[in-house]
Amino acid sequence: MKIAILDDYQDAVRKLDCFKLLAGHEVKIFNNTVKGAGQLAVRIADAEALVLIRERTKVGKELLGKLPRLRLISQTGKVSSHIDIAACTSRRITVVEGSGSPIAPAELTWALIMSGTRRIPQYVSNLKHGVWQQSGMKASTAPPNHGIGELLHGKTLGIWGYGKIGRIVAGFGGAFGMNVLIWGGEESRKAAREHLHEVAASKEDLFQRADVITVHLRLVDETRGVVKLTDLQSMKPSALFVNTSRAELVETDALMKALNGGRPGLAAIDVFEQEPPLAGQPLLRMENVICTPHLGYVEKSSYELYFSGAFKNIVAFATGAPTNVVNPETLEKA
Repeated sequence: MKIAILDDYQDAVRKLDCFKLLAGHEVKIFNNTVKGAGQLAVRIADAEALVLIRERTKVGKELLGKLPRLRLISQTGKVSSHIDIAACTSRRITVVEGSGSPIAPAELTWALIMSGTRRIPQYVSNLKHGVWQQSGMKASTAPPNHGIGELLHGKTLGIWGYGKIGRIVAGFGGAFGMNVLIWGGEESRKAAREHLHEVAASKEDLFQRADVITVHLRLVDETRGVVKLTDLQSMKPSALFVNTSRAELVETDALMKALNGGRPGLAAIDVFEQEPPLAGQPLLRMENVICTPHLGYVEKSSYELYFSGAFKNIVAFATGAPTNVVNPETLEKA
């Protein structure tokens, strides 16, 4: 098959052990992103199969209409709203998906929590400019000595969403001597109680009490914009808000407005509404915000897991025994 692999920013895919699974197929790998369905369609006009790296590329009706040879979309990890499944089905394009691991995003979340509370990126940046033991954080809206890092021990870790990632992060918090406070849906709250964690009385209780809040929710219609400006403004001036899930979980511009008002005092984010973000993105310029380029799953063992699944699904499809199919109707029609 003619296979196109999109958005491999680091040119990492061809160097993975699992890449040999595609031996015998004609593979093109693209290391940069193009905007617009027209430009992308020209680039992958001959492709019979697409490999998507998470949600880096949106595949909608307009793009699919320009790809008459496309037969298969192989998603690394689980399929999300970036693929128009109905449009794929109507065009007899089979969509297959893989699986992922919660470990890498949970570890990154903790790295951001540690970096934020101890002001590590700010100290490192100033040290490189010859400034010793100064974080440079002196905003007038911040509490006294806000630039000096703080312990996690004895503080309250608020976790919204007690799924696979949230549970690992809760374990990290307990190991660091934090008081773990959980909020989420009914199943999350029930599981948290079973694991002997405290459950917040309400969303408002979570935001008002926690010294660190980290959000671990799937982005669906019900959770889009679920974190409101008023929620963030109710946080402590010394608190840290962490988002390694999806930017769209937070009401548009709410985080920037809240930070400018001094509540919360810090944020660490791995996700943006537009990725890559524009150079003028305000959060990138704020001294009290740590920004990373969606690294939650960008890690060697995770890449092997994601891509081996995607490549095995392609091989299975090519040999007439498709696996992990999201829209089996396409096989019936074929």
